[in-house]
Amino acid sequence: MRLSILDQAPITRGNQAAAALKKAEELAVLGDELGYHRMWMAEHHATNVFASSAPEVTIAHLTAKTKNIRMGTGGVMMMHYSPLKLAEVFKTLSAFSPGRIDFGVGRAPGGDNDSIYALSEGRRPMTSNMYEKFDTALQLINDEVPEVDLYKKTIATPSHVVLPEAWLLGSSGNSAVQAGQRGVGYSFAQFFNGELSKEILDAYRHNFQPSAFMEKPEINVSYMVTTAETKEEAEFEALPQDIWRLRFMKGKIDQLLTPEEARDYPLTEMDRMIIKQNRNIHLVGSAKEIATLLLEEQDRYGFDEAMICSIPHSQEKRLNVYRLLAKELL
Repeated sequence: MRLSILDQAPITRGNQAAAALKKAEELAVLGDELGYHRMWMAEHHATNVFASSAPEVTIAHLTAKTKNIRMGTGGVMMMHYSPLKLAEVFKTLSAFSPGRIDFGVGRAPGGDNDSIYALSEGRRPMTSNMYEKFDTALQLINDEVPEVDLYKKTIATPSHVVLPEAWLLGSSGNSAVQAGQRGVGYSFAQFFNGELSKEILDAYRHNFQPSAFMEKPEINVSYMVTTAETKEEAEFEALPQDIWRLRFMKGKIDQLLTPEEARDYPLTEMDRMIIKQNRNIHLVGSAKEIATLLLEEQDRYGFDEAMICSIPHSQEKRLNVYRLLAKELL
């Protein structure tokens, strides 16, 4: 199984944003050494929980710090940017690091309404043309003349560079057919809502048409994982993330607690039941248990690659998650 990394540059309780980005660098270097296939940075705005607001900038830095691992965005949020700007950014990245860049895009805003309007300078954001915008960006990246009149008289520079891999993100299946028809990779965020199904991935594969960006269907599935030397230790390290999700479900977005704070957090019986139900979203256990589960999921759904997002409070514990999984699966 190919293993990859999804990072949001989390700012856990008692830490600062700049440190979170340095920790992303540490993770990238480790992932490169361990043989992880790719690392993607997410895009989040207007939050003190994640420091990854400019993933395309971060991956430029991380690519320079690593040797083999692919770097990309998981994903850049299309609604905020011109297709021309997207194309020029990723062509520039690919010119510097040919064969190592992923152009991963999503249709979500990555922030609240205030940040959406601030990013669009107060203009009403266009949200109904995401796939058309993606098509235009792909054409510009591939040195083609777009079908949209606005972009017919310009080019995206630099020209004639190695194409990045192109990926469309999704969490409900709506993007599966669209990704297949465009001949790009499909990335399913299982840790969003746990709704992965064989039907979704089959729809992508059935509709896949080879393109300049990808010759055959490629699927990765993102999981939230907490693992450790023992299941008991993994549960201890996982509880802050469990509580974060509980509060997120109630509209409260806070920094991740320490494991000690989480241990003393007053949980109701309903809270504990929800945490238990969410174990298909947040995978928790020993490394061997998690490895077995991921292999079973791959066998059931037929995806190519598991992308691991892990947010223990301690950076050393977080790095150890990736060490342990690499030992079991790589």
